[in-house]
Amino acid sequence: MTIKIKTNRLINRKMNHDPNKPASMVKLVWPIFIELILTMLVGNVDQYMVTRYSENAVGAIGNANQIINLLLIMFAIVSMSTTILVAQYIGSNNKHKISIIYTLSVFVNLIFSAVIVLIILLFSNQIFDFMNIPGEIRKDSLVYIKTVGGFIFLQGIIATFSAIFRSNRMMKDTMKITVALNIVNVLGNALFIHGFGPIPAMGVFGAAMATNLSRLVGVILFLYMFAKKFETRISFRSLKPFPKVELHKLLGIGLPSGGESLSYSMAMTSILKIANTLSRAVGPYVVNTMVLTKTLAWFSFLYANAVGQASQVVIGNYMGAGEVDKVDRRVMRTLRNSVLVAIVISTTMFIFSDTLYGLFSTDPKVLELGKSILLVEIFLQIGKNSNITLVRSLQATGDIKFPMMVGIVSMWAVAVGFGFFLGVVCNLGLVGVWIGMALDEDIRAVIFLIRWKKGKWKNIRLAND
Repeated sequence: MTIKIKTNRLINRKMNHDPNKPASMVKLVWPIFIELILTMLVGNVDQYMVTRYSENAVGAIGNANQIINLLLIMFAIVSMSTTILVAQYIGSNNKHKISIIYTLSVFVNLIFSAVIVLIILLFSNQIFDFMNIPGEIRKDSLVYIKTVGGFIFLQGIIATFSAIFRSNRMMKDTMKITVALNIVNVLGNALFIHGFGPIPAMGVFGAAMATNLSRLVGVILFLYMFAKKFETRISFRSLKPFPKVELHKLLGIGLPSGGESLSYSMAMTSILKIANTLSRAVGPYVVNTMVLTKTLAWFSFLYANAVGQASQVVIGNYMGAGEVDKVDRRVMRTLRNSVLVAIVISTTMFIFSDTLYGLFSTDPKVLELGKSILLVEIFLQIGKNSNITLVRSLQATGDIKFPMMVGIVSMWAVAVGFGFFLGVVCNLGLVGVWIGMALDEDIRAVIFLIRWKKGKWKNIRLAND
């Protein structure tokens, strides 16, 4: 079956567009930034609405989401490689391969969705046993993870189309859909968590249903926009004969890239287990503080995330076109700006920590512990923002395996191992755990900067026939 493609107009527009111009990057970055900041704001609204129902519900949803986010790495495997491959194929003007990647991406993420559902339904109890989740929040955690996990295919579809749209520089469309999705999520929380009129209060189950409803709306909007703006027909019939070479490229990029993210997510799960263990000894305020801090910390690397995603597309175009000389300037500029923004935001959050935590909790122990953690967070964010920029850049050039190997070693040896030593053995509690995470981020940042400066990425090509 021949796939019709409307990407001629899109590709020609992009190829005549110099992504190294500052104005060009601004056009790519600001929709992503708005999308991310709205998502984080809505996430904070979610936390606020849930805490008004039950403060322990924050820890319950936080534990469940840690597992869900770990499993969502499967989608990230495909989304990351889709973005990189399509960007490089656009750079080399290979329209036929673009159409194959679209269909293949949807197919693989649907397969991953089925795997995730089975893991959640069959092994949630065993996973929560491993994580030492306190009894007072375990029931709500199970309700949330099974309700959201049962419809996880919706997020798989969203992740795929988001990657397709961004790789075609359609960031504004992705932003608009995300805004609509988040509005539905907030309204759903307002209706389902506390109840309204004939709708009973459903608490954590209601928060999960609001998440599913918002994702369903997101899928509908993505499908509508795709049908409206692309002539590319995503059909499983186009996979005959099966494109083994493209699948190898998709997984060849995605598995190592996802391996780095998977290692990080598993390390964070182990750290959450440490926090749960501390909570069993002194009270649930420890894990509640950790969940709230992780939510607030997102604001410190929103900028790096937005610029990193936009730069990944630009770098992919440059690499596909063979213009490697422009890549280094783009990356160094992004790195400098990301670190400066992170220092300003994380320092401001430390100064106003009592006010920020006070939005979600009245527990003085949460406020005290949170302030100590946010001091360490300043140093953590310097490394984290550097890593976001450098790892995304290395991946976009095709230097995939090195970030994964370094990440696995450092995350487990320093973040988990040394964090456990400081937090539990040295009795520094959650502050010690945070120091371990900060050291991990900073050590990796130095290693990745050295790797980038050596320039091995300059001779890598992913989009060759």
